[in-house]
Amino acid sequence: MYAVLAYTAWGLLPIYWKFFGQIPPAEVVSHRIIWSLVFLGGLLVLQHRQQEFTQLWGDRQRLGVLLATALLLTFNWGLYVYGVNSDRVVETSLGYFINPLVSVLLGFVFLKERLQLGQKLAVLLAAAGVANFIWHFGAVPWIALALAGSFAVYGLLRKVVAVSPMVGLAMETLLIAPLALILVGYWAATGSGHLGMGWPTLLLFMGAGIVTSMPLLWFNNAAKRMQLSTLGFFQYVAPSLQLLLGVFLYHEPFTATHAVTFGCIWLALALYSFTALRAK
Repeated sequence: MYAVLAYTAWGLLPIYWKFFGQIPPAEVVSHRIIWSLVFLGGLLVLQHRQQEFTQLWGDRQRLGVLLATALLLTFNWGLYVYGVNSDRVVETSLGYFINPLVSVLLGFVFLKERLQLGQKLAVLLAAAGVANFIWHFGAVPWIALALAGSFAVYGLLRKVVAVSPMVGLAMETLLIAPLALILVGYWAATGSGHLGMGWPTLLLFMGAGIVTSMPLLWFNNAAKRMQLSTLGFFQYVAPSLQLLLGVFLYHEPFTATHAVTFGCIWLALALYSFTALRAK
């Protein structure tokens, strides 16, 4: 359920980011960080977990890993908002189609996770579908590849670092928040920011913290309970929804290449799930 909630929310997020229109992605991401910290800080206080949070300051190794994940997350957020608001929702969906393959590879290499024959065939089938998309894309889909790689590494690091999902996410946002505050302050001082444009924009900025934090909390809870390779295949829910939004809501092109790739990936998901259920 955590995985389903996380990936469904991510699949529908392009609708939210489209409301920001021409506001630069860097400004949107800065507010995502600031308001996520406010939201998560409030949750920690309500749950009386401040001591658990402050104990992290004495562990330099875990702080170092969380700083790395914070930077990966910030990069991923900014690139995703840029892709959505530059009318490349279909390419962002491609990135999240590729991501599970990278997650499976990282789980195999670093966590020694093993796949059954049917699951290996599913990975190959999904890889063939993605390769078909890339082959007919006409150019290197750099947004897709960067989104896939950055979030797969984020998932791996968050799985191996010994910290609870909410506390870890709160620390990530706290570590990167000073930079976000400096940028927002600079834009406000120079009059180039959008914070004072009225209540609708302010509410959008504040809401960005909630729609950012909740799916990540669900994702991190799922990552603690599932194999990384299995979690990776759940991510097909998000790009499938994104692809549907890009084609039917935002009228981006959908060709025979898209249809072949889409079909291969869903067939791979069905094969992977059937193999896992039969083994269980």
